[in-house]
Amino acid sequence: MRTLLKRLITDFHEAPSKQVVPRDYNVPVDSRKIISLIGVRRSGKTFLLYSLINQLRQELDPRNIVYINFEDDRLYPLGLKDLDDLIEAYFELYPQKRDEKVYLFLDEVQNVPEWERFVRRIYDTFNLQIFVTGSSSKLLSHEIATSLRGRTLTYEVFPFSFHEYLVYKGIEINFNSSRSISFIKNGFTHYLTEGGFAETFDEDTDIQKKILRDYLDLIVYRDVIERYNIKNRALLKRLIKYTFSNISTLISYNKLYNKYKSSGYKVSKDTLYNYISFLEDAFALFTIPIFRNSVHEEQRHPRKIYAVDTGFKSLFDTSLSADFSKLYENLVFLHLRRKTDQIYYFKQKYEIDFYCRMQEPQLINVSYDISHPQTRQREIKALQEGMAYFNINKATLITMDQEELLKIADQIITITPIWKWLLME
Repeated sequence: MRTLLKRLITDFHEAPSKQVVPRDYNVPVDSRKIISLIGVRRSGKTFLLYSLINQLRQELDPRNIVYINFEDDRLYPLGLKDLDDLIEAYFELYPQKRDEKVYLFLDEVQNVPEWERFVRRIYDTFNLQIFVTGSSSKLLSHEIATSLRGRTLTYEVFPFSFHEYLVYKGIEINFNSSRSISFIKNGFTHYLTEGGFAETFDEDTDIQKKILRDYLDLIVYRDVIERYNIKNRALLKRLIKYTFSNISTLISYNKLYNKYKSSGYKVSKDTLYNYISFLEDAFALFTIPIFRNSVHEEQRHPRKIYAVDTGFKSLFDTSLSADFSKLYENLVFLHLRRKTDQIYYFKQKYEIDFYCRMQEPQLINVSYDISHPQTRQREIKALQEGMAYFNINKATLITMDQEELLKIADQIITITPIWKWLLME
């Protein structure tokens, strides 16, 4: 194993720098913490590492940088005891580096059982700046919480945001330019239905869907079926189709249980709950609760489901025209989720799509088209009710293309187009 690791380290040092696309992440290259990047597969974690590596190569001896991808089949099976060979292999190649700071990048590290024990030991023992990535929220969060508490800074990595997509496409963002706005709106039309996985951006529709299908299969089989030893694959496949076809809606385990049981599946409510939980652990899905003042009250109500990327919905739909409102809501959720995990929906007489606990609490409704007076009135009344409940005086209504500042007594509702809201910070 040590010989193989020496070859991998040497190959990395001899390889040219990777070309990377700028992302909207500010990850420090020098800190006293272990940097953890977590997120769905193919979201760009590895390329964020490459970006950091490229930056470091401009500032120091490239031999002070080590990158290992633990999905390399040549390393299989790699156990905890083998990890020590990584450090020894490096110092045998470069013994003088024992007295220098070394930057260690461990990609998809969750593939090595008990990796966190190794990382904790070398963090405490050597002069290392350590970066790790992984595709499982539960595994990483559990391991970090138990063994690496207080030693890490964690960053969640998502597929490209709309802003990142426009930068990739070279589209100027200028709200004062009619030409720029035309290109932004056109870009949004594609981004809404095709999603934010960078590998799909320059492909035609058929190839895009094939790539997304391969991504989803990779997530499901590597991060769910293999990791959790799923036996009822037919049920999981049916559940995946249901969830991605019904993004931005409430999920009722009772209704799903009755639906699948009547279709002849061997199923329990616990199984359904676990399968959804596994998809969340793999960052394929997110669920949010209703806001209530107690956890018990929250648990009595159904949760709403959202996909990590709107492109996945296209895999299961023959037509998207009737679902723009759901796609809009999913995009708004992802934009908020990049900033906070304190996201709820709220309901009294009316329902509000999002209540976010941030530095300034936010109430947000999403409606594709509010041209009909009844729709407009319903959305506004819901936000007014929410503002009164939370004792705040600002809320946002996100639409297809309407823009207006609405003042009602001491309450202010900002009505804004989604493409503009996604670019405002």
